[in-house]
Amino acid sequence: MTETTTRPSAGLRALDRLVGTWTVTGGAAGTVRYGWMPGGFFLLQHVELSQFGQPVTGMEVIGNLRPFGEPAGTDVVSRFYDSTGNTLDYVYELTDDTLTIWGGAKGSPAYFRGTFSADGDSVTGEWVYPGGGGYPSTMTRV
Repeated sequence: MTETTTRPSAGLRALDRLVGTWTVTGGAAGTVRYGWMPGGFFLLQHVELSQFGQPVTGMEVIGNLRPFGEPAGTDVVSRFYDSTGNTLDYVYELTDDTLTIWGGAKGSPAYFRGTFSADGDSVTGEWVYPGGGGYPSTMTRV
């Protein structure tokens, strides 16, 4: 077995900074909670937000894809499932204190980019959508 199949990737382990409960403010408001699935190969996010006056409740599974019989992929990807039946895919990147969450594929014109505070207890940034849409967003550790 290769190292990538015997332990979680460094890119995924870097997201340990997200573990905990956060209050979200900005274009969406509410609470998100991150925690590791046993084994540490998947980070789970539970979401209870209100966005544009609508409730957004869901769960996201974040990790490296490892299809049956194949080596693990290099990108940290996710799928978000919400209470209205949507499934949304993302790619996570954490470089130093900058968190980028690409909507769909890496390099997509839809993304979140935020910066961790020096104490790691907040992430401030914005969601950017094609055509000039988007909104500011801040997560503060509870």
